[in-house]
Amino acid sequence: MAFTRKPPIDPVRWQPPPVDDLPPLPSPPVTVVPVPGHAPEDVVVDAAGRLYTGVDDGRILRLTPDGGVPAVIANTGGRPLGLAVARDGRLLICDSPRGLLALDPETGRFEPLVETVGGRHLQFCSNVTETADGTIYFTESTSAFTYAYFKGAALEARGRGGLFRRDPDGTVTTLADGLYFTNGVTVTADGSALVFAETLGRRLSKFWLTGPQAGTITPLVGHLPGYPDNLSTGADGRIWVAMVSAPNAAAEGLAPRAPVLRKLLWLLPDRFAPQLTPEVWAVAFDPDSGAVVGGLRTTHPDFGMVTGLVEAGGRLWMGCIGASALAHVALDDVALP
Repeated sequence: MAFTRKPPIDPVRWQPPPVDDLPPLPSPPVTVVPVPGHAPEDVVVDAAGRLYTGVDDGRILRLTPDGGVPAVIANTGGRPLGLAVARDGRLLICDSPRGLLALDPETGRFEPLVETVGGRHLQFCSNVTETADGTIYFTESTSAFTYAYFKGAALEARGRGGLFRRDPDGTVTTLADGLYFTNGVTVTADGSALVFAETLGRRLSKFWLTGPQAGTITPLVGHLPGYPDNLSTGADGRIWVAMVSAPNAAAEGLAPRAPVLRKLLWLLPDRFAPQLTPEVWAVAFDPDSGAVVGGLRTTHPDFGMVTGLVEAGGRLWMGCIGASALAHVALDDVALP
């Protein structure tokens, strides 16, 4: 097998945020649904209750509402990450390195929506959502690396992420940059704001769309005890957050130290790099107060490192990067006691 040289990293000294504990969460039974492909990173549901996910070889899979045998409906040719179902029924796909795509799930036809931002190629389109007027909002985790080298972005500890808007006429506007691995984004139930996650920053913020704070960013939840990934809005307005894992002590311990240490670590084979610990973890927050209103935290031998989630059919469905499977739990089982 040919050796692929990693791109160089340019790390800086950085102090990771502290950790604030969350309330204890339920540990409900987890039902695992194998899929024909590894690391189904996100999962979304259409108006008919059908589920969609993308695996790491580029294929887009569709499952029946009960998680029946997946059908391959398309292949992006890249790495599909965050997904959303648009108003017109098309599937919005964040792909690294292809950018933001729209897929007609019935014909398999793709339309590129955003390939460049500010004159440069979109490297790591991460998550996407659409508002009622057809405006699309999306994130880029880092402008320096594709998904294949996401660990390099983590070791760099630079704020290279961004939040963007695509208007219905195709105009793309940068809403915020300098973010620490921008990831999930979702619209609040009342349409007043976006909530977005910064994985390295371990925080959730609101970008206001309406009202006196329109166009500004305010904090929602900070000092999370884990790395937040994709987000979704639940039926009651709660903000669901996929939590990949707890902070890696070795990686965060290196961040404030001499950058050359991380440069040397990056040159080593991946098995020597700090690794994530698989678990099944998701948290729901109140969109106004940031209080925890639901969630789960447990382990399963065949599923872990949750990266996407959606409510569908009385269940919380989850995608992950740690297995070749989706999983679900009953929504009644993730309420706080």
